Amino acid sequence: MRTRSNSGVRLDYYQRVVHKLILDHQQPVTGLFPASPHNDHAWIRDNLYCILAVWGLSMAFKKIADQDEDRAKTYELEQSCVKLMRGLLMAMMQQKDKVEKFKSSQNPLDSLHAKYSSATGRTVVKDNEWGHLQIDAISLYLLILAQMTASGLQIVFSLDEVAFIQNLVFYIESAYCTPDYGIWERGDKTNHGLPELNASSIGMAKAALEAMNELDLFGARGGPSSVIHVLADEAQKCQAVLQSMLPRESNSKELDSGLLSIISYPAFAVDDPQLIARTRETIVTKLQGKYGCKRFLRDGHKTPREDPNRLYYEPWELRMFENIECEWPLFFCYLILDYCFQGDKANVSDYNHKLEKIMIRKDDGIKLVPELYSVPPDKANQEQCDPGSQERIPLGRCPFIWAQSLYILGKLLQEGFLAVGELDPLNRRLCSEKKPDVVVQIVILAEDNEIRDKLLEYDLHVQTISEVAPIEVQPARVLSHLYTYLGRNKKLGLSGRKSRDVGILSTSKLYSINDRIFAFTPQFSDMKRFYIASDYELMVDILKAEINFLKSSWQNLLGRPLVVLTLNQTYLDQGKIPMAMITTMKKLKSGYINGTRVTLGNLGDFLSTSAITNLSFLGSQEDGYPDKLNPQVQSYLEEHLLKSFSNKVSVLSKPMAARGRSMRRRMSVRGAIKKTRSINVDSETLGMEGEYVGPPVERKPSWLEVDPAQAFGRSPSPEDKKKASTNDPSTTISGVESGMEEKAPSPPKEVNKNIPIIVRNRPTSESQNLLYAEAETDELMAMLRETESLDEQGDILQYLVDTQGLDFNTGMLENGKVVTVKDLLKALYEKACTQKLWGLVRHTAGMLGKRVEDLAKAVTDLLVRQKQITVGMPPNNEHTITAPLPENELRQLIHLAYGDDESTAMLTQELLVYLAMFIRTEPQLFLEMLRLRVGLIIQVMATELSRTLSCDGEEASEHLLNLSPFEMKNLLYHILSGKEFAINSVGRGNFSIISNKSNRYGKKSQIMLEGQSLQGTIDDTPIVEPDRQGQWLRRRRLDGALNRVPRDFYPRVWGVLERCQGLIIQGKVLQPNLTQEMTSGELKFALAVETVLNSIPQPEYRQLVVEALMVLTLVVEYKAVSHLGEMIGVENLVHKANQIFLEDQMRCNGDATLCCAKNPSESTGGALVCGGAAGVCQHLYDSAPSGSYGTMTYLARAIAALLTERVPDAPPVQCAIS
Repeated sequence: MRTRSNSGVRLDYYQRVVHKLILDHQQPVTGLFPASPHNDHAWIRDNLYCILAVWGLSMAFKKIADQDEDRAKTYELEQSCVKLMRGLLMAMMQQKDKVEKFKSSQNPLDSLHAKYSSATGRTVVKDNEWGHLQIDAISLYLLILAQMTASGLQIVFSLDEVAFIQNLVFYIESAYCTPDYGIWERGDKTNHGLPELNASSIGMAKAALEAMNELDLFGARGGPSSVIHVLADEAQKCQAVLQSMLPRESNSKELDSGLLSIISYPAFAVDDPQLIARTRETIVTKLQGKYGCKRFLRDGHKTPREDPNRLYYEPWELRMFENIECEWPLFFCYLILDYCFQGDKANVSDYNHKLEKIMIRKDDGIKLVPELYSVPPDKANQEQCDPGSQERIPLGRCPFIWAQSLYILGKLLQEGFLAVGELDPLNRRLCSEKKPDVVVQIVILAEDNEIRDKLLEYDLHVQTISEVAPIEVQPARVLSHLYTYLGRNKKLGLSGRKSRDVGILSTSKLYSINDRIFAFTPQFSDMKRFYIASDYELMVDILKAEINFLKSSWQNLLGRPLVVLTLNQTYLDQGKIPMAMITTMKKLKSGYINGTRVTLGNLGDFLSTSAITNLSFLGSQEDGYPDKLNPQVQSYLEEHLLKSFSNKVSVLSKPMAARGRSMRRRMSVRGAIKKTRSINVDSETLGMEGEYVGPPVERKPSWLEVDPAQAFGRSPSPEDKKKASTNDPSTTISGVESGMEEKAPSPPKEVNKNIPIIVRNRPTSESQNLLYAEAETDELMAMLRETESLDEQGDILQYLVDTQGLDFNTGMLENGKVVTVKDLLKALYEKACTQKLWGLVRHTAGMLGKRVEDLAKAVTDLLVRQKQITVGMPPNNEHTITAPLPENELRQLIHLAYGDDESTAMLTQELLVYLAMFIRTEPQLFLEMLRLRVGLIIQVMATELSRTLSCDGEEASEHLLNLSPFEMKNLLYHILSGKEFAINSVGRGNFSIISNKSNRYGKKSQIMLEGQSLQGTIDDTPIVEPDRQGQWLRRRRLDGALNRVPRDFYPRVWGVLERCQGLIIQGKVLQPNLTQEMTSGELKFALAVETVLNSIPQPEYRQLVVEALMVLTLVVEYKAVSHLGEMIGVENLVHKANQIFLEDQMRCNGDATLCCAKNPSESTGGALVCGGAAGVCQHLYDSAPSGSYGTMTYLARAIAALLTERVPDAPPVQCAIS
């Protein structure tokens, strides 16, 4: 009998336990574990958690291996782990076709199965008979595979298997936008089989992507071919979405104990220590009981009130499960591991004590963890009334191996047989530690010597692209193409990476292919893409945002990030480098920009400090030449070297033919583009139908208006100015505003052709249509050649597209090829881009059907952060987007929502991209907003311009469509953040938008926002300090348009619904049964309330209704009355408050005596004198919420009046507002 140290004896005991409870059930053929003796299904997730105890024990034996027998035990245990991991790998590889399909379709029916037969490794249920799409299970497999490989186990044997694992990485790459069935296989908690976006799946995928990155699957024996590559941006997207969701699990589950596996062992997916603590604390306070934690609120699984004969629940019955949900000891095991990793011994022993009390001891003395504890059927009512008062009974499997395995790991850690680092060889647990600041390295390269010399004048020394050789510089799309070769495998039928997106994290590294080194310029600087890329101010702005993004997102990556930018001719403004660029470069040279440390230098200097990734997968492995470049890659790279970026278009730029067409011909097409506009700014109907109701305004052509920019509200091109100076009579006629009558110089002739022109929201006069049709196509073509004004060319082409279509042959020839209307439009688009005529650019881009390249990505970025989007003008044409859509479907939807209005459709795409940029860099702007209504945002932007510029709505929407992309983004930012702004005219009809830091302005040209009456003029008198009139009205209008609500607004409305029989808003009823179906913090409930609020068309009125609801919540929270009685019409409260306000105004002779308080009997008919929306006085909208004359006071008084009617016998209600 050999002697054993105490530790050896104790380990032998654990080995017996592990053998008896876990390894005895491992199938000898496949290595998988069946769910129970009566069910041979093997779940991926459960199998992985089962094997963790075996792996932990093998490492504990390895450390004390003082005898051969211990080494043998170590090997035996390790091989059991390898056997299981390979068993799962074989089962998944049999479904390789699904992996290939799923990469493109992301369809739940194409997903890998969640469970297999433990006897054969084959599938056990059909694709549609189970919620198979569980991204967290596949991610957990990859994470544990990475950790075990890093600990020295050899699990993957061949390069084909490496290719399959690489494709599994692509399979989970899009986890951040793929709704799945999640850790409990349910999807939505009613269990109707609706997948949702689950934080636990996204977190596990993020952990797996980070763990697999640059991992050699052959361990220390591998070479470049066995390395897995992950694009860092994919993990970053998961990280961003996870940050925005926690502590919420999904739309239907406001919280889930499964998140413990994300914030701690095994995933360690969250970088922010405060968010980790907040999530843990919320789970412990809301879900923890005596016997473990509930999985989520109102979880009916195995409760006494669940109907065992059906899988799903009716929405109304969820309320029955409140307070009697089953409690799972499993989560105590997670918490013990969590505190072991933190080194918090007090909490470890506390939870250990709690867990041991509820474990079940068997005859042989081994303690078992049961699956769950349920309330006995006869005690359900008592438990519901007094949660935690009743004894519970264990149900389900015992031992529950998933929990038992984690319990054993916890014991091994507590008794010192394992160190935390051994369970986490990849050091994932350190990702929330504080890191040193990131320094961003920046290299600016000039396209040629000319640009380099221009920069030298400003003391900026840069190299040209040819001078940085042998390093080659390519655009991001080349890198994107190279990555499509990753993971290709002919034998397995796998095609490599499908997504074409490469983000800033991927382009901020250097790459080596054989002996060549490549640097890639970021995706946003790729000029071939979209018109917003030709606005250099916006590009500079995006660059600053991206540098800031690198600072926060590069924390766990190797080396320093490296941004390479190239400057080419297209960025020059009339041959000069724009000042915006020069000042930014000087800032970069100084070493700091917007709080980020940067260093500007030459590429060669940064070789040693940057990360260099070897793209070894571009070799011809499958043909047996791993060191030789794949011939396709070879030819692609050769073709791309030295390819120039520019392609000139010469149609339309020929010398113009003789002039001298009659004026009438010119008039006939003038304004064709303008007719398609649908933005409506009229304050009374903001958000309502945009029909022009007033009398038709006649407008005579005046010989004085020389500048077409006045007529068009668009910036004139240089040619316009030339023509204007020659006083050519044909160009001096003013443009006709759509919807206005036009006096034609001569009466129209009769026309046979009747061409239908669809115009939305804009009545056109008859004479206009007749004049339109009159000009024959060939005459139009002659006019087109003859005019130099791009605006006029735009109008003619718009008319040709309406009548003949895009593919109409114009009869012109260019290099022997036929020129179609589409070709002419393309040429016009490019010219408008160079001349920065943004209104025309947006319109032609829309007609050409161009789309923002990142549109689908932008929409996805907003949706996955739980924001819904509507496009189209409210209230009749709004289309809601609730799930990510492919690019072309999105474009169709947007164009459908705006009909003929191409400019606004393009503007919508543009704004979606800006909103996505803001939500990435400044998520706090979107707090308490659930739905972004882009149509309403556009209308508010136009309203703000019309107020600021003191012009009518028509002109304001023209100004809006002519803002440069940079100014557009700036205006959107000011509206989102609610900051005051002023407008500065910068010539050529363009405006720049600047923040009001102080109330004084130096320049006279600045148009002030506050304190000017609508007819405000700019003259030489010094500007007085603006008074604050209109400030609260504007705030309410902005908040209403952005759907912004106070903090915790929706859970509080839930509390009000509990106490009354419903709330009526705009004729729609919020039923109290919503509280039966949903919990107070559930996103689905918030969306239901928000949908009803959105039926109010006027934003400021909507905001007063929100305030009224808030006052109601205070009545409920301070228990002023026990019940609010029957249905409450929230709008009646607002009108009652308005009535009390007007009475007060008459009493103290306030401002409202000039309008509504004059004679209440007159103001009831028709619109209000002051223009207040929905029959409420403008002065009430413009009152601050607090104070004795504040809106809250009046609303409180209105509610007090309502309650005295409803509860006559109750003691008097105190409505003094502190």
